[in-house]
Amino acid sequence: MWLYSWRLDTLRKRALKMSDSELQLEKQRAELLKRIGSVGDLRRGSITATSGKCGKPTCHCAKPGSSGHGPNFRLTRKVQGKTVTETFASPAALQKAQREVEEFHRFQNLCDQVVEVSEQLCAVRPIDSSLSPRKKNRGSASTGSRAGSKRAVPAQLV
Repeated sequence: MWLYSWRLDTLRKRALKMSDSELQLEKQRAELLKRIGSVGDLRRGSITATSGKCGKPTCHCAKPGSSGHGPNFRLTRKVQGKTVTETFASPAALQKAQREVEEFHRFQNLCDQVVEVSEQLCAVRPIDSSLSPRKKNRGSASTGSRAGSKRAVPAQLV
């Protein structure tokens, strides 16, 4: 919450200098950041349903036309480059995971919106023309080249 209130204070201080579109975008971004702060428990991944046959000849799934066992729901996600699959012990565990995955998608959507609004703000804001001479020169090509220079070798190693 402190980030949100700090952002509003900053917004109020700069409101006198901003154009209407810039002010509107700042308000929109502040609202999005507030909504991100209200995001609940989340987890990435996708939930899928699987069905299958167990292979026992006397099981009901072996009969012609049987849909097999299932559906069995699984959460699949990547952890350090590896695919991890989690099964659910109860319908309540499945519902909890579904809420958490939905919340993750909401979080991703909000983050995408913040980036879009921030990019619009960057395009609307005026260019700061009060750069010092030193900062102005940083953008130009340097006069010397470091690529061919040799590093000094400490005396102990020679």
